[in-house]
Amino acid sequence: MKKEDFRTKSYWLSSREYAPGRPLNGDIKVDVAIVGGGFTGLSTALHLKKSEPNLRIAILESQVIGFGASGRNGGFNMTLFGLTMGLTALRFGRSKARDAHLYMEQAVDLLKDLVAEHSIDCDYEHPGFLRAATSQAYKKRIVHEVELALSLGLEGIEWIDRDAVREQVNSPMYLGAWSEPRCGILNPAKLAWGEKAVVESLGVEVYENAPVLGLERTAEGAVLKTQNGSVSADKVVLATNAWSHLVPQIKWKQAPVWTYIVLTEPLSQEQMAPIGWRNRQGIEDARNMVHYYRLTADNRLLMGGRDIGLAYGADMDKDLNPAIFAGLEADVKETFPSLEKVKFTHRWGGPVSITMDMAPAIGYVGDQRIVYSLGCMGHGVSLTHLNGATAADLVLEKKTGLTDVFFVNRRTIPWPPEPIRLAAAKAILAGMKFQDRFTDQKRL
Repeated sequence: MKKEDFRTKSYWLSSREYAPGRPLNGDIKVDVAIVGGGFTGLSTALHLKKSEPNLRIAILESQVIGFGASGRNGGFNMTLFGLTMGLTALRFGRSKARDAHLYMEQAVDLLKDLVAEHSIDCDYEHPGFLRAATSQAYKKRIVHEVELALSLGLEGIEWIDRDAVREQVNSPMYLGAWSEPRCGILNPAKLAWGEKAVVESLGVEVYENAPVLGLERTAEGAVLKTQNGSVSADKVVLATNAWSHLVPQIKWKQAPVWTYIVLTEPLSQEQMAPIGWRNRQGIEDARNMVHYYRLTADNRLLMGGRDIGLAYGADMDKDLNPAIFAGLEADVKETFPSLEKVKFTHRWGGPVSITMDMAPAIGYVGDQRIVYSLGCMGHGVSLTHLNGATAADLVLEKKTGLTDVFFVNRRTIPWPPEPIRLAAAKAILAGMKFQDRFTDQKRL
């Protein structure tokens, strides 16, 4: 695997100095080997050490900690599971949709508490979340989601009308919003690097620039081959998320799509005044090709989404898309007309793990020697952290409330092989974008 300059992959990954750790040289024997140094892998290691401090654990990251989605996302610690609560209820039933939201509430709280417990410097704020309606059709969609949440007995979610939402964040596009206080915003690269320091302090071995080239089961567990060594492990966790289609054992369970982000210069008080946004909430809209946006610690405006990128087979080089970047910059100015002359300083993209039925999946691969976790659907900052706790319970073969959740050890719908996979993804994307174009035209 080609070694890349991680600092070019997102604003977050260049937001402070970071020195990658050692690669793996030689052969080692561990109790648990974790493939992937993102949030899932780090959280799994942390929870394993909390449960069994004497375990020898190694994390193998092909690039640097936070190189993948964990260092390139929007930095939302939020409760959204899958695409929408309505789709989860349609696919799995109302009771499981409620369970999914409660799991995500637990995930948000876990991450918030983790940052506080370990004093991780990641610019964490907990300002809440708005899902803003930008057309009458999207208003109807969001009101339905709020009504569904309330009918399931969920708390802390309410619909606020046009005047109420514009009083908080002033955009001429807003017709109302889902309002929820349980949401944080953060710098995800700083979070990942802070978590690396935490797990290393507990004795976890972290190897960077150590891509795994092969995985074989053995009578004792498994052996992982790297460029300059090998790892013999009793248990293996595949925390590979959007790269999981490159792992033979789980290659049909997910496919990567790319999401894109643009970032403005720091906004002055004069630029912020017409917008308000005093509470600094994280915001999404209700499009299929969702927009998500927020303020950074230094008052830059980040906006991502709008469209997605697709790739064929093993191609993971889709991080730049000038057309989508240009569209996002126009969307910023349409959402906030007072920013017509704002300058943009950063543009980047990164892969997101998508399952065929639009819901996460976690469980064993064949037997209890190998655990996998994937399918964050672009809302993985909180999910990955609780999935790490769930994966740790699976590794330890504990039956807990986490391992009893419906998407653990579920039967996933496999993605078809290429070229059918790409054709299917293009067809699904075209349908979703057509619906968005039609619904966008219904603005009042």
